[in-house]
Amino acid sequence: MRRIIMDCDPGQDDAVSLLMALASPEDLQILGITAVAGNVGLERTERNARMICQLAGRGDVPVYAGCDRPLMRPLITAENVHGQTGIDGIDVFDPTAPLADGHGVDFIIETLLAAEDDSITLVPSGPLTNLALAMMRAPDILPKIHEIVAMGGAMREGGNFSPSAEFNILVDPEAAKIVFDCGRPITLAGLDVTHKVLATKERLAPIKALDGAVPQAVYNMLAFFNRFDTQKYGSGGAPLHDPCTIAWLLKPELFQSKLCNVSVETHSALTLGHTAVDFWAVTDRPKNVRWLYDVDADGFFALLTERLARFPFEEMGDGQG
Repeated sequence: MRRIIMDCDPGQDDAVSLLMALASPEDLQILGITAVAGNVGLERTERNARMICQLAGRGDVPVYAGCDRPLMRPLITAENVHGQTGIDGIDVFDPTAPLADGHGVDFIIETLLAAEDDSITLVPSGPLTNLALAMMRAPDILPKIHEIVAMGGAMREGGNFSPSAEFNILVDPEAAKIVFDCGRPITLAGLDVTHKVLATKERLAPIKALDGAVPQAVYNMLAFFNRFDTQKYGSGGAPLHDPCTIAWLLKPELFQSKLCNVSVETHSALTLGHTAVDFWAVTDRPKNVRWLYDVDADGFFALLTERLARFPFEEMGDGQG
């Protein structure tokens, strides 16, 4: 069993990632969830994380509010993609469980310092501000990290929020540089792989057919989420970016990967946030990232559907729809 801390900015795809992890207690022990500003502002990302935990019947998992802005830049958000709530497609409500006491960065630091070396996996699916700040404040946490499994970056796919940059990296490129250069093992699911995991009608049909509040919420969120990317890309469904992190942890055999150097552009106004992936080892820069570049998409959706089917049938309450 992996002991993990999830760091996220829900976001429909973050919500699905959380639900996949919450449905997998035999594989993943979630020590806590830290929210960061990204897809929407922090007050909504932390609420959304608590709401998803309650929907899953896991109000016992602590959720901490982390950073409300990037390290050095104004916050960029993506309501045009995710809607004003961040998880449009379902009705939002005030979760019963309050925020856990303390700052998310402090929780990361304290949890890692109390752990054995090489024992905790960090799973960030939003801007990397919380992780970078924890590393800056307490460099002695680094030996405690077993692996960082993140969603972010792009190579052949270019950018999805600028011509050159994927959203998570663009929001806080300085934080991404700190994390990518930290020296611990990193697995990165960028747009090159996530754009192959499309939530088509055919792949969502088995989820729609499941009974229960959780799969119905996932179907409704993804039905909303699909509207933006299908129009943008002319594809049959939106890419499920963030759940690739959890799918990698649960079934890495679904993916193809390669050790590469990944460096982040932090200066150029034209290509800010670009991830330079040295896929063919044309430089002598150290190979700091396991870059995921291909995936069995049907196998991914089979795994997602199986995990969602684990949730018991419950009528949505507390304003959930």
